[in-house]
Amino acid sequence: MPILTRANKSSRARSLKISKVPLAYTFLALAISLTIAAPQSAFALHRVVPHRHRILHTFRFRGLRGILWNPLFRPTHDSLLRQNDEIDRLELPRIQDDDELEALKASRELVPIETGETLRIDPRLDPSRRFCRPWTRDFVADLAAVYYSQFHDQIQLNSAVRTVKVQKKLRRHNRNAAPVDGDTASSHLAGITVDIQRRGMTKDEIRFVEHRLFYLNALGLVEPEEERHQWVFHIMVSDRYSDWRQTQTIFAIPPTDEPAAAPAVAVNTAASN
Repeated sequence: MPILTRANKSSRARSLKISKVPLAYTFLALAISLTIAAPQSAFALHRVVPHRHRILHTFRFRGLRGILWNPLFRPTHDSLLRQNDEIDRLELPRIQDDDELEALKASRELVPIETGETLRIDPRLDPSRRFCRPWTRDFVADLAAVYYSQFHDQIQLNSAVRTVKVQKKLRRHNRNAAPVDGDTASSHLAGITVDIQRRGMTKDEIRFVEHRLFYLNALGLVEPEEERHQWVFHIMVSDRYSDWRQTQTIFAIPPTDEPAAAPAVAVNTAASN
């Protein structure tokens, strides 16, 4: 039997103490050593943003969105009421289905919207719904003409008449779509409303359309909204637009109280406009 010296005894005691160290401490020490060896790779996978900074970032982002979206005609509950009041005044039906839609087309109460140099239609719009009331079609044609003369570009029509069936389907995936009945029902159901695409327009182009709509709205001829999620001008057109339009055809320049200097001058002035 070997004789244990004092040195051997102390070495054996140290080895016994080490063997008694829990296994978990061993793994913890290994993890710490690996972290120290590669500090960059250990924390490069996730950057923690302080809570205060996250709140500030969210506030700034939402504030920026609010500044970017600053329309002249915000959608309101009162606007929907006015649109439905006009439909009731005209005693127009809310078109229920395709059978009613086709009957109104056959009677020419709904007329087709024609494309051309100044106007295009979103190809996704069903050809069966590229129709509206005659005065609404006249408004679209006039708006497209003045827009083209100013910017040498087309406007795009995204939506026109809808049926109740189509509106119900739309509401399933668009929570901002108007209801199909009641005082705030969609005015598309009567065929007097169109959506003109606003996405892609420059700031000057948007302001140009807004200013024209502001003038017509002040005359009680249109009820516009600028939708935020669909990025369109939603425009309900009153049948009074037809009478107003005729006055613009007769009077190219607003009449004054003073008589013209000579009939020939008056004729030439009107022709030049």
